Amino acid sequence: MHFTTATVARIFLVLVLGTLTAWSLRSHPVPSRELARRVPRCVAGLACFGIGIALFVLGDLGNPPWDVLHGGLAKSLDLPIGLVVNLVGLVVLLLWIPLRERVGLGTVLNTLEIGLVLDLTLDILDKPNNLAVRVAFAVCGLVVVAIGSGLYIGSGLGAGPRDGVMMGLRRFKLSVRASRTLIEVVTMGLGYVLGGRLGLGTVLFMVGIGPLVQISLQHLSLPALEDPATATTP
Repeated sequence: MHFTTATVARIFLVLVLGTLTAWSLRSHPVPSRELARRVPRCVAGLACFGIGIALFVLGDLGNPPWDVLHGGLAKSLDLPIGLVVNLVGLVVLLLWIPLRERVGLGTVLNTLEIGLVLDLTLDILDKPNNLAVRVAFAVCGLVVVAIGSGLYIGSGLGAGPRDGVMMGLRRFKLSVRASRTLIEVVTMGLGYVLGGRLGLGTVLFMVGIGPLVQISLQHLSLPALEDPATATTP
């Protein structure tokens, strides 16, 4: 049986993330009732996130900051962009070790699912030629990503790899705004050098994603999970 590089990479990814999932649930157990309530929201949110990014890519007006890097790497490595999203997420998780961030089930699902859904969506949908449709794709992509963010972040099962690095940089006295700006400028610059797509869509995402995610979180967040380490018994 012949395995392509992409297939081998996905098998490796699944094995590593499966191990991380088992470790996460054993180290930080979540009651089964809460898992039944939160996992479907997290999975649905990550699916929305992947679909939204795919709409940006298909609109071809410029990708969100991280996806400028993903697109540039995909061109350089001749790999599907969704697989690159997966692999970059796995590499970014290594930065959590010195930053002492805690891996949750949502972290693992984020690393695996967004890239898979992104590639599946790109396989299903055709790239539009009409400029108005391309703009509509970008706007819809922004809204769908915001809704997805509200669902998966609001599920309370753990931050995604990239958000975890942003939060971890607070240990160096950087504000969330400063760390997010620093990370996105660096990733965009590197992605652009590698051939990633910058443009109007990039600006649209950077301006619009914050306010829309804030609204989404207000309506879609679940109460925070109680940390067993700090919980008190009556």
